[in-house]
Amino acid sequence: MSEIIWDTEQTPMITPSEVMQHIYCPRFTWFMNVQNIPQHEESRFKVLKGREVHRRRSLENRDYLRRKIGAVKREIEVYLASPTLRLRGIVDEVLWLKDGTISPLDYKYTEVRDVVFKTHEMQIILYAMLIHEVYAASVTRGFVAYVRNGNQLLEVPVTEEKMAQARLLIGQIFDIMRSGRLPHRTAHRIRCEDCCYKNICV
Repeated sequence: MSEIIWDTEQTPMITPSEVMQHIYCPRFTWFMNVQNIPQHEESRFKVLKGREVHRRRSLENRDYLRRKIGAVKREIEVYLASPTLRLRGIVDEVLWLKDGTISPLDYKYTEVRDVVFKTHEMQIILYAMLIHEVYAASVTRGFVAYVRNGNQLLEVPVTEEKMAQARLLIGQIFDIMRSGRLPHRTAHRIRCEDCCYKNICV
């Protein structure tokens, strides 16, 4: 891995999780990063269960998934950061593939499905961009493994269009943080029902 040195005090960065929450509803960005109101998500079952799955994952043999991908090497729970992208995060696995490219692999405690969630897709794109920056390597695809009630491995193509969307989202988040403006809430009001901010969101 090539070494990147930065001043974390002088280089504000966000995480892929924050981008996912922004996609879900832009007001997450405002409550968390402008008002500094935490989510208190520790009490939520899926969050706790997901963290436990991530903890156990490194102890379990999932080589069959990696063989399916064509991985020849892996690193687990890799911290990546790029001041250029203004992005930092921990990817579950970084995989070196037989074709000479590198890919992110992320595990989700979600029921097996046939299509990748849009938020999970964007998270993979962001990890792919970080891997490209840090390792200076080609990243053409990433993978999501849904591991609740089975194991389903889905591929996410890494395209210029998706990376442009990711940069736009990052820009939107920093614009809200800079201006302090209250963004519009999500148009999907059903998302409000399970939102930790629903009692204070006006």
